[in-house]
Amino acid sequence: MWPRMDGLRVLELGTPGRVRTLLTDLVLSGKKIATAGVLALDYEAEGEEVERVGERLVLVDDTGGRVGEVEITRVELTPFASVTWEFAVAEGEGYQSIDDWRETHRRYWAGVGHEVDDATTIVCVWFRLGRRS
Repeated sequence: MWPRMDGLRVLELGTPGRVRTLLTDLVLSGKKIATAGVLALDYEAEGEEVERVGERLVLVDDTGGRVGEVEITRVELTPFASVTWEFAVAEGEGYQSIDDWRETHRRYWAGVGHEVDDATTIVCVWFRLGRRS
């Protein structure tokens, strides 16, 4: 189950440390307006529902401190091989191509113990930064 804060689900990006700090900073700067999760790993295994349009999440930093809120604007479930370039750009991490996005995400998920293949269901979540804390 995902942590909750003030009755809202918490958005913890990436893994703790340098990666989470970088991703959180990208959201706060407005460059990152989307994030991806693996349906089986990040939702089903956690007993969580997929985000819904209009839902607000608390964005936390590497220490677990509240730094803002995001509002979900779009959600798509898609096979890994069908994730679009539009989505990769919205993640704001400077990918050079959709292949670069795929390779980076394969490595990330493998690093947390989950192999993905072309059919793995990815949850593509777009959001906008609401208030900053």
